[in-house]
Amino acid sequence: MKIDWKQKLSSRRLWFAVAGWLTSVLTAFNVSDNTIVQVTLLVSGFGSLVVYILGESIVDASAKKNNNENKEE
Repeated sequence: MKIDWKQKLSSRRLWFAVAGWLTSVLTAFNVSDNTIVQVTLLVSGFGSLVVYILGESIVDASAKKNNNENKEE
């Protein structure tokens, strides 16, 4: 079974889960609140960027496919 990495990495739920897990781990190790907030923001920002890039690549691929189908007709 092949894993669809585009679908997995474009999941907002995944990035919020990662941010939540990291927050829990950092809290367990008594990391300062400021550091926890910064790490959470970095993970959330990175996740948003990944979702945007993958979303745009899917839209571009779909447009290219539709353009090629229209040329064949």
